[in-house]
Amino acid sequence: MDTSRLLRVSGTLAATAALLVSAAVSGGAAPSSAASGRAHEEVPTALRPYYEQKLSWHACPGKRRDFECATLRAPLDYAAPSTGSDLRLAVSRKKATGSGRHLGSLMVNPGGPGGSAIGFLQGYAASSYPAPVRARYDMVAMDPRGVAASEPVTCLSDADMDAFTQVDTTPDDADEVRELTAAYRGFAEACAEHSGKLLRHVSTVEAARDMDVFRAALGDDKLHYVGASYGTFLGATYAGLFPSRVGRLVLDGALDPSLSADQVNREQTAGFQTAFASFAEDCAQHDDCPLEAGGRPEVASTRLKMFFDEVDRRPLRTGTSRQLTESLATTGVISAMYDETTWPILRKALRSAQRGDGALLLRLSDAYYERDERGVYANLMPANSAVNCLDLPPALQTPGAVRRSLADFEKASPALGASFAWASLSCAYWPVPAVGTPHRITAPGAAPILVVGTTRDPATPYPWARALASQLSSGRLLTYDGDGHTAYTRGSSCVDSAINDYLLTTTPPPTSRKCS
Repeated sequence: MDTSRLLRVSGTLAATAALLVSAAVSGGAAPSSAASGRAHEEVPTALRPYYEQKLSWHACPGKRRDFECATLRAPLDYAAPSTGSDLRLAVSRKKATGSGRHLGSLMVNPGGPGGSAIGFLQGYAASSYPAPVRARYDMVAMDPRGVAASEPVTCLSDADMDAFTQVDTTPDDADEVRELTAAYRGFAEACAEHSGKLLRHVSTVEAARDMDVFRAALGDDKLHYVGASYGTFLGATYAGLFPSRVGRLVLDGALDPSLSADQVNREQTAGFQTAFASFAEDCAQHDDCPLEAGGRPEVASTRLKMFFDEVDRRPLRTGTSRQLTESLATTGVISAMYDETTWPILRKALRSAQRGDGALLLRLSDAYYERDERGVYANLMPANSAVNCLDLPPALQTPGAVRRSLADFEKASPALGASFAWASLSCAYWPVPAVGTPHRITAPGAAPILVVGTTRDPATPYPWARALASQLSSGRLLTYDGDGHTAYTRGSSCVDSAINDYLLTTTPPPTSRKCS
């Protein structure tokens, strides 16, 4: 339901379809100055048992026998570590495949927050990252605290999640507003009931500290890392905390940590509109385009809004017990904006929906929410809310505030703006107060950090990459003039070669480097 602020790499969505703010150690003010990193670089005595632990690697269960798995111990609360409240974090690796000089471990994270890094490693990165990189690095991943196999945040049952995702996110009257706010309250209360102790300790800064413990357990002096989408914020936060331990960091599809939640939501709304405009222009080149807009984005947006309004009045059949509601249809369209290779599926889905069949749009929506064919949800959405609502204060706090913002959101995106505006209310009822604030990350003294931005990225708009690269004292910006979310391993040989060279030789491209 909260489709804004869910930031993850398009590869995880594509794989599913074919089938997203720092605080101090204990959750205080966010680090923002030169002193913010170095104050944490010495390992306190109380944390040494975690840093000195030895991982017991074993073959991963199931069909993943070419991967090794282990469990990493981390304190629930870094300010008061106690073995009685340790977290057990799932980690995995695939050893380097080549005979050349070993460069250490390359940690990957697909974003979210809430995306499984282990799932991304085993299902995508370890096979799709360029062979020269896989030959020289052990590919490793850790599900962040609260995510997937690492003490997952749990909230609603699968049946209740089905109901939650169908609630109207563009309420037309007072009753629908009450229904939406009740859904947000109910979701938050369920999270508090099932994961109350954990909810205070899933901040991005704590996850970044876990990454440093993992680095030490791997025996690496430096962290080498590729973070996509929200994973860029995780990587930048690590750099701010531990600048001297930064190795080669690639931050692809960057988040700007200086933005408030409201700014993130508004700018992301515009980003999805930019992506939809590209889709509309491409759609007009095909005979099966359902928009009939002649490539004019403003006409296409109007037609999409009319379609959503019609589905709001009369939900569509899907060949299952579930109907396609307006909220699910909106999520299906948003899902397809992450990767331009999904645009043909969206054309077909909209065309089928115009004939009364919402099945394909529902499948796109399910891919976004990580709901499988059995009706089982991954913990993506609970973890996403838990981290986002802890990292930043709520974007908007009352229905009245949403109403006052609607015109701006709808100006940014006529078809999607209202849904993004009401999603801004989702953290207003969270049971744990936010501990982070918007802040700049400078990471003084860090080795060169490569920030990658895509010009028509819907989820992490290109200006965010420019902003992060300028904040980081050693930031280098690589620009990809293209569509979709993130750039590495998505078809641009220019992008891939620049990142590969950096990972293999430590030499980043010049900031003026632009790929298409």
